[in-house]
Amino acid sequence: MPLIRAAVVDLPLPDDQREAARALGRHLTRTGTAQPAVTAGLALLIRLGEPEDVPYLSVLGLFREFTLQAVDALDMMDRRRAAVVWLAVYARRDELRPLVRALWAGDQQAIRSELLAFPTGPRFLGAATARRIAEAARLPDLLDQHPCDTALLTRAARLLVRTGGARDDLTDLLAYRDAPTLYESVISRAGILPPTVDNHATLLSLALNLSSGSGVLLDWPAGRRVTLLESLARLLNEPPWTSLPDTEAGEADQRLRAGWIRRTGRRPFELLATPGGLSVEVVAGDPVDREPVETRILLDGRPVVPAIFARGPANSPEFLLDDGRLRAGPEPSEVQLAEAYCTEGCCGALYVTIRRDGDQVVWENWRRPSSAPQARELADYRFDAVAYDTEIARAEADRSWSWPARTTARLIKAGLVERPDLLSRWDAKRGWISSGFDDPDTTVVTFGYAPGLGSGQPDGLPLQFCWVVPDDGTPPETQAAAALRRLAEEDPKTYGQVCGGTRERAEELGFSWPDSA
Repeated sequence: MPLIRAAVVDLPLPDDQREAARALGRHLTRTGTAQPAVTAGLALLIRLGEPEDVPYLSVLGLFREFTLQAVDALDMMDRRRAAVVWLAVYARRDELRPLVRALWAGDQQAIRSELLAFPTGPRFLGAATARRIAEAARLPDLLDQHPCDTALLTRAARLLVRTGGARDDLTDLLAYRDAPTLYESVISRAGILPPTVDNHATLLSLALNLSSGSGVLLDWPAGRRVTLLESLARLLNEPPWTSLPDTEAGEADQRLRAGWIRRTGRRPFELLATPGGLSVEVVAGDPVDREPVETRILLDGRPVVPAIFARGPANSPEFLLDDGRLRAGPEPSEVQLAEAYCTEGCCGALYVTIRRDGDQVVWENWRRPSSAPQARELADYRFDAVAYDTEIARAEADRSWSWPARTTARLIKAGLVERPDLLSRWDAKRGWISSGFDDPDTTVVTFGYAPGLGSGQPDGLPLQFCWVVPDDGTPPETQAAAALRRLAEEDPKTYGQVCGGTRERAEELGFSWPDSA
């Protein structure tokens, strides 16, 4: 079926044949009894559909084999109806069904009530679903109808945060045509929000995206994005808000967010004074939302990854900065700047070659999937070498974004790179080491084990182990030294847990297979 659609999309269509092609598309979609015929009709209406086609496309879209094409056609004519159809098919969580029913019926009172009723955490609500809810509910209009409704304003802000989530497909925010209007609606009313830790985190997330994320790339009137950032900066600098990061009591999520706000609170606003050229910003997203830590690269103020790749976040500072991958050496070096949120093998990655050319540094030979947004030939970039080296050195030295467990992980990794024998003596090999995903206040050390692995001659495939190191409140340097000392003195297989491989391999090597694996 994709071949049929591609053929129709590329079909030359003179002006004097458009009416006949539109009539054919309607005939095929309204009377067709075979999938190829209906698919061809939908492809024609994507190009030629008119408002009278909306009811028919809405019904066809409820059949999964036609949903995406019907939604594409509806997006050209009636964005709200396209979003409702998409949600009716793909928003399968039970908690969302009452909202979808209200949206389908157009019951405005029920829409407002149901908008407030479902969870908005990242595991429940992805970027695509958040965007379609915002489109279907016409959130900017709804906020205009209820200008003093703080609960609705909070929910609108959360949906905007989730639409721009860095861990998801970054194209959803860029595809949301009303995103600038919704940013305007939310930020202009943010002063009526109660100054809570959660609201502070939501507004800070919006600011981070507006300053260095995909929000920069929206179609803004001249100067408007900066004005909105300045408005957020003033609000979050007022005493009721500045006192929030000092809050230590409360639930774990509140403590996580309070610590993150303390570390991150001024970062998006400091970029306002950054000149053009190359800027490298490490951005740690909301830890409760499990947002990634990214090395955001901006060229003349525009973030590179969402602009030319958009399949996933920029790579971590441990990968790009700690290992010196962005440095310009005497030989050209190809560097992966980002990987798709699924995996590179599925949806690709973004690469660039970095080389030094006299008194300049050159970024060239960009490599990315041909299906990436704006998949055209990318220009080379040239930087003054002194300015480039200075900016990379500054970014490598900046640790203000980090927190104890993340710093402990970095120090443990550095110790194991320096002394690989700490693991090889146990026939183990270093794996991924970072802060925990489910609990960012822990350090997770992973390693592989197989008999003979330490000597470079493993007997069979390695079994994967995880060792979780809780933050005990002592300095990261002390915690890392204690962890390295334990690795030197005790076999880590006696306190690590099996977390990868196969049950058969675990049993063969005498280890229990975890129930959760």
